[in-house]
Amino acid sequence: MEIIISNSSGIPIYEQIKEQIKIKIVSNELKENELLPSIRTLAKDLRCSVITTKNAYEELVKEGYVKNVPSKGFYVAKINKDVALNEQLNKIEELMDKVITIAKMNNVNKKTLHKILNILYEEEK
Repeated sequence: MEIIISNSSGIPIYEQIKEQIKIKIVSNELKENELLPSIRTLAKDLRCSVITTKNAYEELVKEGYVKNVPSKGFYVAKINKDVALNEQLNKIEELMDKVITIAKMNNVNKKTLHKILNILYEEEK
């Protein structure tokens, strides 16, 4: 499972892990009842502490994206994909609102924002 961590983003590492796993679940890259890497394996792969990966998994359990089966591991839970997708869309909307505010403060027009969005969106493919 590919997860990219940024030490300079200002976002706690456990939060980065949690959010990326959520996206993989919502996008169906991780399927219902799929076994996730163990806490130790994920920590080793990401070169972070076991406590960090444990915190990420615990948050995912609290939010209903993952279930913990004692002595077996962590599995992708059955989720309402529409609710989960709506949650992600709300986050996108909040971030875009911040971008628009910054753009307006710096007299960056909508056309330029569209160009930037298109370039960044195409790079992700």
